[in-house]
Amino acid sequence: MSMLNVAVVYGGRSGEHEVSLRSAESIIGYLDAARFTAARYFVSPDGKWSPSPILPEPGANPGIDVVFPITHGTFGEDGTMQGLFELADLAYVGPGVLGSAVAMDKELTKRVLRDAGVPIVDFLVQRRGELNPAAIIERLGLPVFVKPANLGSSVGINKAKTVQALGEALEEAARYDTKIIIERAVSGREFECSVLGNEYLASSFPCEILPEREFYDYEAKYILGTTRIEMPAQLEREQTARIRQLAIDAVRALDCEGMARVDFLFETASGQFYVNEVNTLPGFTSISMYPKMWEHSGIAYSDLLTRLIDLALARHARRKATQFRR
Repeated sequence: MSMLNVAVVYGGRSGEHEVSLRSAESIIGYLDAARFTAARYFVSPDGKWSPSPILPEPGANPGIDVVFPITHGTFGEDGTMQGLFELADLAYVGPGVLGSAVAMDKELTKRVLRDAGVPIVDFLVQRRGELNPAAIIERLGLPVFVKPANLGSSVGINKAKTVQALGEALEEAARYDTKIIIERAVSGREFECSVLGNEYLASSFPCEILPEREFYDYEAKYILGTTRIEMPAQLEREQTARIRQLAIDAVRALDCEGMARVDFLFETASGQFYVNEVNTLPGFTSISMYPKMWEHSGIAYSDLLTRLIDLALARHARRKATQFRR
């Protein structure tokens, strides 16, 4: 079997730039050296490519057999980068343009999931310049979570328990996006579940997130290192099966393929699981849950990377067999 050239695209213009750098180093370090050679494609915070950009023309990137994008967040995980790879006719890891774009937008994600019968938390949306705390309190009460609609790694997210805190949270979220999503706060537990596959989807055993802070925010994820992880999650068998099936249902509803990490909330009072978010390019750092859950489920980190690349090649071959003109 000939060696395949993997273009690892990382960095990017989003607030998750630093997380992307760490994910890329882990991926490059764990690629199967007997099958793959890695080439770095770094995107700076101002959008400059180094050493050179991927060109949006079929055949214009002869040194690339498959792309492994790990550009978390805006301009990388939201369908824009995926569109570039489609124009270039390149195989790439992770969901396509539509699934990436819909999953990145928290409002659209919730609307699609709700229509598919996947349980979600009550929410409403406000726009930058039209923020109305009173309307939020009337509809959802307090406390609530306030989030930029299109961002990840818990950047710009706050839990607001008072009117003053709500106003401050709205202003912060509005710095990161023109659309802000506000959700009823759920009192209970947080879980995550990894999904892998194209037409056939498989889900991992879930883990439970036990942050020492108010919730699993950016500092808890990447800086403090104090968050405890219960692997596997201590759940009844039926609850574990429920999470694993809901994770697959959510990924399928959003038309995602390749990989995704599905985040859940469990409400203690009602015993209800809610899908919170679907992450289409989850973290691949040394502490990231997507690969750790698969490792616990029987797929080692290096083998997981190989499977993701094989899935990308299979999807690209399937697309190449599709006729686009008469």
